Amino acid sequence: MSLTTHVHKPFVPATESPAEFTLKAIITGAVFGVLFGAATVYLSLKAGLSVSASIPIAVLAISLGRRFLNTTILENNIIQTTGSAGESIASGVVFTMPGFLFLTAGSGADFFNYWTILTLAILGGLIGTLMMIPLRRSLIVQEHGTLPYPEGTACASVLIAGEKGGDFAKTAYQGLGMALLYALLQKVLHVIAEVPVWATRQTNRYFPSAQISGEITPEYLGVGYIIGFRISAVLVGGGILAWLALIPLLASVVPGDTIALQLQKLGYLANLQTAGGPGGWNPTTHTFSDTAAAIYRAYIRQIGAGAVTAGGFMTLIKTIPTIVSSFRQSFSRASISAIETENALSESPRTPRTEQDLSVRIVVIGSIVLAALMVVLPQIPGDSLLTKLLIAVLVIVFGFFFVTVASRIVGLIGSSSSPVSGMTIATIMGTSLVFIGFGLTGKAYEPAVLVVGSMICVAAANAGGTSQDLKTGYIVGATPKYQQMALFIGVIVSSLVVGATVKILDTPTPDLIAQGITHAIGSDKFPAPQGTLMATLIKGLLSFSLDWQFVLVGAFIAFVFELVGVSALAFAVGLYLPLSTTLPIFAGGLVKAIVDWNAKRKGTVEADADLGKGNLFATGLVAGGALAGVAVALLSVNDSIYNALASLTLEPMLGSVLGEGGYMLLGALIFAGLAIMLWRVAQGRQNT
Repeated sequence: MSLTTHVHKPFVPATESPAEFTLKAIITGAVFGVLFGAATVYLSLKAGLSVSASIPIAVLAISLGRRFLNTTILENNIIQTTGSAGESIASGVVFTMPGFLFLTAGSGADFFNYWTILTLAILGGLIGTLMMIPLRRSLIVQEHGTLPYPEGTACASVLIAGEKGGDFAKTAYQGLGMALLYALLQKVLHVIAEVPVWATRQTNRYFPSAQISGEITPEYLGVGYIIGFRISAVLVGGGILAWLALIPLLASVVPGDTIALQLQKLGYLANLQTAGGPGGWNPTTHTFSDTAAAIYRAYIRQIGAGAVTAGGFMTLIKTIPTIVSSFRQSFSRASISAIETENALSESPRTPRTEQDLSVRIVVIGSIVLAALMVVLPQIPGDSLLTKLLIAVLVIVFGFFFVTVASRIVGLIGSSSSPVSGMTIATIMGTSLVFIGFGLTGKAYEPAVLVVGSMICVAAANAGGTSQDLKTGYIVGATPKYQQMALFIGVIVSSLVVGATVKILDTPTPDLIAQGITHAIGSDKFPAPQGTLMATLIKGLLSFSLDWQFVLVGAFIAFVFELVGVSALAFAVGLYLPLSTTLPIFAGGLVKAIVDWNAKRKGTVEADADLGKGNLFATGLVAGGALAGVAVALLSVNDSIYNALASLTLEPMLGSVLGEGGYMLLGALIFAGLAIMLWRVAQGRQNT
C-alpha cells in the first residue's frame, strides 16, 4: 500500500541521472550563500527584517547556468539549495546573537566574538538540517498534497520554467545595478543625503521635538515593495506613534535634567556634568541639541522593547495550537511509518534515486557529536560541566521539537511568515525556567540562556529553509541526499562569512568612536531590535532589573493593537525602530499598492507576483543596496581608507550651493525618482 495519497511525477524521472552534485554547482551556490547571507545580516541589523533568498537565487542560477556554466536543472537546484542556507543562517544569527551586547552589565559582551558566533551558527544550522532528514518523507512526500511549501513550490516553478530565466534575471540585474549606482552617489560621493530630516524645535509651543526623517536607501524601498502595503503601513504606524506622538508629548512634560538622568542610568552618559551622549547633552544650558534623539534612547526604545516582547508572546500564544497539532501530526502513526520507511530506503542499494536520503544513523550519531561539542567547546558559556551539559540537552530537545514545528508551519504559510521569533521566545522562557529550577540565576547565566535561544533560532530558521529546498527537489526530481549534503556545506560556508560580516558591521566608525560608542550594533546605525528583545526578556526572567514601567507601557500598547486586529509584532517593531527606517520601507509598500490597484483596475493581476518584474527589480535593489552597505562598512574599518572615502564627498559643496534644506530635498527627489523607476518596471509586467 502506498504511503502517498496520489502519484507524484517529478520533472526529472528517477530513471534519469543528469549531472547534479557537481563542484561548479556547490561553489556557485556557496558564493550566492555568502552574498545573500551578508546582505541579510546588513538588512536585519538595520531594519529587523529579512527577505527570502531562494527565489532570487533560483532565478540567477538559471541565468548563469545557461550563459556560462552549462548546468542542468538539478545542478541549478543544488545552487539554490546551497545558497539559500546563507539567508537562513544570517536571520537566525542576527535576530539573537547581538543580544550578548545588551545583557546585564556587559555580562555577555565577551561572547560576542567571531568564534562564538561561528560556533553557534554552525551548530544551530547543522541541527536544523540534520533533524529534517528523517522528516522529509513524512512532511514533504507523504503530505505533498496538503502542505504546499509556497517558496519551495515557487522555486520549482522557476527552475522548470528555465526558458524564461534569462529575462527574469535581467530584471533582477537591472535592480542590482541601479542600487549600486545609487549607493555610490549616496554612501561615497554623498550627492544624495543619507537621512533627510524635518523637525520642529524643542521651543515649539505646540509640537516640540517632532521629527520626520527617512534613510532613503534602495534596499528599504525594495523591502517595502516585497512585503507589500499592509505590513509596511503597520511598521510605519509604530514609527509615527513614537516620533510624532510620544516624543513630542514627553518633550513637553519631562525636563531635560530628568531625561539626562535616565540616559545616565542606561549608561549613555557618564554623569550630568559631562557633555555628549545621545541627543548632545549640554551640562551648561541643561538642554539637548536633539531632544528627540535623547528621548528616543531614554524612553522610546524601552517602550518599544516591551511592545516587541508582548507582540512576540501574543504571536506565540496564537500559534500554540498550531505548534501542538503540527508536532502531533508529524509523529502520527502514519508519519512514524514514513520515517521507518525512509530509514529502510536509505539503507537499500536498490532505492530509486529520488528517494535516497542520508541514513537516519547519521542523524543519531550527528546529534550525539553536536551535543558533545557543546560540552567541550570553550565558546559555549558555562561555569561547570553540569551547566554545559544542561545547555546541550536543552538544545537537542528544543531543536528536535521546533525543527518539526517550523517545517510544518512553513509548509502551510511560507518561511517569511514563520513565527521563528515566537519559538525563540518560548525556548528562552523554557530555558530560563529550567535554569531557575536548578538554582542557576543571576547575570552570570544570562549568556548561557541566550546561547540556547540562539541555536534554536538558527535551527528553526534553517529547518524552514531546508524544508522549502527539499520540496523544490521533490517536485523537480532531485536526489535528496545530495540536497542534504549541499545544505550542510551551505551552512558551514555561510556561517564563516555571516560571523565575519556581523563583526565588521559592529566595528564603530571614527565618528561613533568620537561619541564614545564602542559597538556599532545597538547604535542608531544598526538598532538590532530582535537582539535587544531577547536580552530584555532574559534579563527580566533571571535578574528582574528592568525599568518595568516603560516595558509595561509598550506591552499594553501592543495588546491594544492586537485587540483591534493589527499585527502587534509588526507594529511593535515599527515603534522600536527609528521612523527613518520604516518611512522609506512604507514608500516601497505604497508603490506596490499603486501597482496592484492599477493592475486590478485593468484586470491584469499576475498569477504569481513573486516572479513578476516588480518583485525581481525590488530584489535587485535589496541585494545591491545591502551589499554596497556591507562593502562600505568593510572599507571603513581601515582609518586611511575611511579618510580617503570621506575626502570624496560632495556634500559640503552641494550644501553651500543648495543650502541644507535644498541638499536634503535633492536626496528626497532622487529617491522619489528611484521609486518611480520601480513603479514603471512593475507596470511593464504585462509584457513578460
